[in-house]
Amino acid sequence: MEKIKLSPPWLTLYHEIDCLFRDDSEVNVSYDEETYEIKLYVDNNAKAQALTALLPNEKVFGNISVKITVVPANQNNLTKADLFQEAFSGNPAFSYAKAVDSIMAPNFTYVVFAKKVVQFYNDNIGDIHGLESTLFQTIAKDVFKDDAQIKFCTDI
Repeated sequence: MEKIKLSPPWLTLYHEIDCLFRDDSEVNVSYDEETYEIKLYVDNNAKAQALTALLPNEKVFGNISVKITVVPANQNNLTKADLFQEAFSGNPAFSYAKAVDSIMAPNFTYVVFAKKVVQFYNDNIGDIHGLESTLFQTIAKDVFKDDAQIKFCTDI
């Protein structure tokens, strides 16, 4: 006698999403049973943005929460230097970014900012007027992901 196996509704959701995009060569759908996460790997950045805007971040089935994540592909396999160049394109605060490979410093990316002291309001006790005076490189160290392979610098 053959046993009938019933799928939980979150697995049905995965199959529904997979069915919608099965024939789309730019989308690959996967499901992680341990974390209850459905991921859509998308090769087209415009399509990835559209799917991110249209799909919910999660669906709740009783006490199970299924996370839905759209993962845009890095179509051109851009280096970190390329990504910084793109992110700061046309920004006068930015000078250039360069990837450097050597025996002493493999896979380092140097992000070089304009030589300029900038001020902005910062509500702290460092200055009686609440101003922060610093270089763009100092701000970048605080803002961007902590990565030992990226060095922020100021242009000469």
